[in-house]
Amino acid sequence: MNYSSASSTTKPKDLLLGLEKLRVPTLLVQIASFMIRYTVVVAEELRRMSVARESRCFEAKGPKSWAVLAKGLGALFIRSYERGERVHLAMLSRGYSGRIPLTQTVTVSAKDWAVALTLPVSAGIVLLFGGFWY
Repeated sequence: MNYSSASSTTKPKDLLLGLEKLRVPTLLVQIASFMIRYTVVVAEELRRMSVARESRCFEAKGPKSWAVLAKGLGALFIRSYERGERVHLAMLSRGYSGRIPLTQTVTVSAKDWAVALTLPVSAGIVLLFGGFWY
C-alpha cells in the first residue's frame, strides 16, 4: 500500500491511535481499523474477478453488460461478507474480547509541546503587542 500521496500524510496506524486518544468509541475505531485493513483485500478480489471476466472475453459495452457487472458486484459483496464472518470467527477462537490491542502507545514530550505551542504563543504575542505600533 502506498501512503505517500499529498492528501494522506498520516499513517493509518497513527490515525487509529489518535482516534483512540481522542476517546472515539472503541467500536468505531475497530470498524475503521478493519476498513483500512480489508480495503486492499477487497480491491484485490475485485481485480481477480475482472481478470476472470476478461479471460472469458467479456467486454463491457453499453447497458446490456450492466447485468453481468451487477452480478459481479453482488458476488464481491457476498465474498467479502463471508470473509468477514470467517475472520470474526477466527478472532473469537483466538481470544478476541471486543477490543483490538494496539502495540504502540504515543507519549508526548515537553519538546513536542514546545514545538506545538510555538505558533499559538507567537500569535498571542502579536495580538497583545500589535496594537502599540499604531
